Amino acid sequence: MKAYSQPVVTGVITAVVGFAGAFTIVLAGLEGIGATTSQAASGLMVLCLTQGVVAIWLGVRYRMPISIAWSTPGAALLATAGHVEGGYAAVLGAFVFTGALLVIAGLSRRLGRWIAAIPVSLASAMLAGVLLPLCLAPARAAADLPGLALPVIAVWLIMTRVARRYAVPAALVATAAVVLLDPGAGAAVGDDLFPGLSFVTPTVEPQTLVGIGLPLFLVTMASQNIPGMGVLASFGYRPHLRPVLTTTGAGTIVGAPFGGHAINLAAITAALAAGPDADPDPSRRWVASVTAGAVYVVIGLGAGLATALIAACPPLLVQAVAGLALVGALAGALATALASEDHRDAAIVTLVTCASGITAFGVSSAFWGLLAGLAVLGLRRLPTRG
Repeated sequence: MKAYSQPVVTGVITAVVGFAGAFTIVLAGLEGIGATTSQAASGLMVLCLTQGVVAIWLGVRYRMPISIAWSTPGAALLATAGHVEGGYAAVLGAFVFTGALLVIAGLSRRLGRWIAAIPVSLASAMLAGVLLPLCLAPARAAADLPGLALPVIAVWLIMTRVARRYAVPAALVATAAVVLLDPGAGAAVGDDLFPGLSFVTPTVEPQTLVGIGLPLFLVTMASQNIPGMGVLASFGYRPHLRPVLTTTGAGTIVGAPFGGHAINLAAITAALAAGPDADPDPSRRWVASVTAGAVYVVIGLGAGLATALIAACPPLLVQAVAGLALVGALAGALATALASEDHRDAAIVTLVTCASGITAFGVSSAFWGLLAGLAVLGLRRLPTRG
C-alpha cells in the first residue's frame, strides 16, 4: 500500500482542487436557470456522485488515469442563459438531451467527425463568449460590494503570484470569512446542510433543447472532452473515446432529473492525476484518478454545506468568485480564438454574439453565436468573381 501512497495523495488533491475551484460556477449556473437552493444542492451532489462513480469505473477498467469532472463551461453557459422557455423542468430535459448526444457521439463516428470539423477558433470563441459575462462580475462586485469583494479579489491576486494552483480555493476561504463576518449572513448558513437528492421530472421543450442542450453538448465536447484527450495523450495515455463518451453520457442522463447538467473528461485537473507528480511509474497513476473519484463521492455528501455558504452570499459576490475561477479559461479561449488571422473575423462575430446574451425564438445566444461565426466563415470562403 505504501507504493500507492503518492497517487492516493495526488488523487485527494485533484478532487479537492477541482471541487473548490469550480463549484461556485455550478451553483451560479443552476441558479441562473431557476433552481431553488435545495435543487442546486441536489445538482451539485449528483454531479459529484456520477463523476466519482464513472471515474472509478474507467480507472479500474482501463488502468489509466482517466479523470472525470463536471462541465465547467457548461455551467457558465447556464449562468448566462437568462429566461428559458419551459422553466427548470425543460432545462433538465435539455440535460437529458445533452447526455443522449454524448452517448450518440461515442457510438457514431460520423457525429464525432462533425464535431471535430467545427474550427477550433470558433469553438474557442463560443467558449470565450460564454465565459466573458461571468468574468466581468469581479469588476462589478468591486464597484457595488467593495467591502465584500475587494478582500476576496486581493487574496486571489496575491495567490496567483505565490501559488497559482490554490488561488481559487484561497479566494473561497476569503469569501467564507467575509460572509461569516457579515452580521446579516450568519443566519443563512446552517439550515439544510445535508439535503437529499431533489427529483424533478424533465420535460421536452424543443426551443430549450436547441438553445441549451445543443450548446451545452458542443461546449462540453470542444472545451472538455477533446482537450481532456489531448492532456492524456501528452502523458502517453490514449484511451478509446467511445467508452468515455458513452459512460459520461449515461452518467449525465442519470443525473439530469436531479439537476446534474453534464459530466465529461477533466481537462485542467487531468494533468494532476496523469502527470509524473502523481507517480514516477505511469502504470500506477490510475490510482490517482480512482482516488479522486472516491473523494468526489464523499465531497458530494457535503454539497449542502457548500450550497448553504453560497446562499448566504450576495448573488453578485458568488458570480465574482466564479468569474475569478474562469479568468484562466477565458484567457486560453481568447488566445486560441484569435490565433488564426483567417478565422479572426468569424471568431469575433461568434464571441460578441455569444456574449450578448440575446435570446431569439427561445434559443440562447451560444447557439446563434456559433451559427453566426460559421456563416461569416462560409461567406469568406465563397469564390469571388474576378
